Amino acid sequence: MAIDGPEPDQQPASRWQNRGNAPESRPLYAYLLDADDDLAQEFDVRMRLSARQLATARVLDAGVGRSNLTPWLQAVGNGPGLLILDGLVAIDTCVGARTATELVGAGDLLLPTSQRPEDMLERTTGWHVLCQARLAVLDEEFSERVRPWPQISQALLRRVGRRAAELDVLRAISCQPRLEVRLVLVLWHLAARWGRVEPAGIRLALPLTHRLLGQLVGAERPSISHALGRLAHARLVTGSAGDLHLHGTVERHLECLIERTGTVGIGDRDKTGRSRGGQIASSA
Repeated sequence: MAIDGPEPDQQPASRWQNRGNAPESRPLYAYLLDADDDLAQEFDVRMRLSARQLATARVLDAGVGRSNLTPWLQAVGNGPGLLILDGLVAIDTCVGARTATELVGAGDLLLPTSQRPEDMLERTTGWHVLCQARLAVLDEEFSERVRPWPQISQALLRRVGRRAAELDVLRAISCQPRLEVRLVLVLWHLAARWGRVEPAGIRLALPLTHRLLGQLVGAERPSISHALGRLAHARLVTGSAGDLHLHGTVERHLECLIERTGTVGIGDRDKTGRSRGGQIASSA
């Protein structure tokens, strides 16, 4: 359900048109507790009815493709941020000539960021909507409206901590020297949130291109294609990039990869770079 509310200032969007289209705002405000069940669970029934009336936010509709969230993050001001209600968004951070990607979805909070004067490395950020998304603009006015209910701010703060912990996991995965291990770990990590259990393992039906997978694990697209081919040959990961099937368990995958790569070094590869005997060879 939605209620009447004003449109935000659209002027900043014109300065960022080269970074994708800015998501469109609906002309109505939405009841946040209706759109986010986990937030609603922070209250008992009586308090939920009271909080619901004031916990309102404007909602953005973001279509698939490059999206420019900068004007909306600026509109947040000192508010909590942009809350993803539905969809899947890839956040690309570029430093130098390399890009690292993070996937965020329903329940994640996007915070306004800016470079500090003392920062010595220049970075750029881009957003790519992979699945149709809805975002709630939690600005300073929202913070004022929900001040009587600190449960909301506390729940949002926990989500910020959860996202930071997810980034720590990805950072630890990226420290693995073998590409196949990095790839398997990140696929199982994503499957824990977005996978679907099947009799033989987990199905991960996300629009993950080889290029995107490479940005998740720190590898070039051709290396990802070869690594997926080797994993498919070993019957560990099969399917296409947008519909992957993880067979068995993560423990079995790691045991298999460690067993097969532990005895295969650079000297065991032939001149084409393939490992002898059909074993999985590591790649960077």
